[in-house]
Amino acid sequence: MIRKLLPVALSAMLLVTGCKSTETMTAQQNNPPFPAFDTEGHRGARGLMPENSIPAMMKALELGVTTLEMDTHVTKDGKVVVTHDPHINHLYARTPDGKDFTKAESKNYAIYQLDYEQVRRFDLGTKFYDTYPQQEKVKTYIPLLAELIDSVQNHIKANNLPQVFYNIETKSVAEGDNKIHPEPAEFVKKLVEVLEEKKITPWVIVQSFDPRTLQVLHQQYPHIKASLLVSNKDSFEENIARLGFTPEVYSPSYKLVTPELLAKAHAKNIKVIPWTVNTVEDITRLKAMGVDGIISDYPNLFKEVK
Repeated sequence: MIRKLLPVALSAMLLVTGCKSTETMTAQQNNPPFPAFDTEGHRGARGLMPENSIPAMMKALELGVTTLEMDTHVTKDGKVVVTHDPHINHLYARTPDGKDFTKAESKNYAIYQLDYEQVRRFDLGTKFYDTYPQQEKVKTYIPLLAELIDSVQNHIKANNLPQVFYNIETKSVAEGDNKIHPEPAEFVKKLVEVLEEKKITPWVIVQSFDPRTLQVLHQQYPHIKASLLVSNKDSFEENIARLGFTPEVYSPSYKLVTPELLAKAHAKNIKVIPWTVNTVEDITRLKAMGVDGIISDYPNLFKEVK
């Protein structure tokens, strides 16, 4: 009788072990480990290619970043698009017929007041942008977030590259609700719908200067990581108290980073990833200080840091 039971018991043990192994694999897929040191291409590779464009993301991938950083707005017809400014920016864009326009005229081109078909027709990347003289001139456009994700994921698969994270900012301010962007709950809902459709939520950090969008994210989609962007000189404690929960990432302007800030954040198991760090010297100094990553317009610089 004992001999007959042994194979059955062994099979049961193997089944349990197999289930645990599968559960572990699933957990790892649903919560992939954050990079030991996170190298982020700001707006893709803003210093080298037209910002927030698909070519900028491809350049950042080529340079081996661990995270693609980008900004989002919502169009009149409810499409989530990747662009920084609430209005199409006269500094680096041209009208659909290839003409330059002024800062005053850009107020006629609010993203939230245009359908995506209209937004997409604007020309990005052919106009010289003196702030970033190294930018390659490539005619491109403001992409849908969904299209950008598809392009990145297809490129990763085709070239057998490591999966990257997406650090996606919701561009909103309280006074802009229903004028230049939706209210926070609607903005976050539309963003998450795209992320879930593309099945990349484990690889996403949603960042914002606006605590309201992060609060909605935390309350309604707690499985998605949050990053608080900081440009003010309030204390770490004040900024976290205003947010109302502990985010995965605290992302200050790099000039605000101090050993004291790092100690406070790390004591709460919060990663500190400053922006926008554009010299080898500053990247090296901050890395030595103990930051958990760097956001840079020039992701080519990461390979120069020892």
